[in-house]
Order: sequence, then C-alpha cells, then structure tokens
Amino acid sequence: MKTCPARQWDVGPVSAVTYVATIDDPSRFSRSRSVGAYLGLTSRRYQSGDMDYGGRISKRGDAMLRSTLYEAASSLLNRVKPGKGSGLQSWARVLKARTSHKKAVVALARKLAVLMHAIWMNGTTFQTKEA
Repeated sequence: MKTCPARQWDVGPVSAVTYVATIDDPSRFSRSRSVGAYLGLTSRRYQSGDMDYGGRISKRGDAMLRSTLYEAASSLLNRVKPGKGSGLQSWARVLKARTSHKKAVVALARKLAVLMHAIWMNGTTFQTKEA
C-alpha cells in the first residue's frame, strides 16, 4: 500500500500493515463501502414490524484494525493542524459539531477504511482536493 506524501491523513505504518493483513485480498469486496461493515464500523440495525432504528456500532470485525483506525481518526481530528488538503478533517469537524466527538471519530475511521480500500484497488496514491 502506498502512503500519501502529504502527511495530512496518513494512517501510519502500523495501521497500514494491520489493514493489509486483515483485508488480505481487496477484490473480495464488490464495493469499497462494504469494508466499513466488515470491520464493524457501521451501526447495528434493529428492525421489527414497524420499528426500525440504528444502534451502536456492531464491532463485528477485527478489533485490532478497528482500534488502529479509531486512533488514526482521533489523531487526525485532534492533533493535526488544519491546513492545505484537510478536507477529511474539516468534514469530521462539521460532523463533530452536529453530533458527539466519538461518533465523528468512528465515522472518520470508517471513511479512512473505505478510502484505503479504494486506493488499494486502484493502485494510486491519495490526492487532496481543494473545495
């Protein structure tokens, strides 16, 4: 897996190795969005009759990868200074203003997992976009 030359969202070598070891073969997922559910970073659904609500995250996947992605997202949200190419960080800050800090970090961790899968499938590097 290639890393981003700009260290704005870089997940680091431990997270990248854990990701590659856990996912193993990226072609087993038809869409990159499926990786978030595989790792347990999506909300659990409770459906019965006319009741339908989402609960906490399912925590179904690999706990080590989930925790490393959570730490990378938390570091991106709290420690990295805003600057050029910080679109993910600003997205998470807007989400944090609407909801709680932990929900924003989990959403950012899921987004990082989806981005890493898409980058791995394409064989490209992360390119920042300015609004």
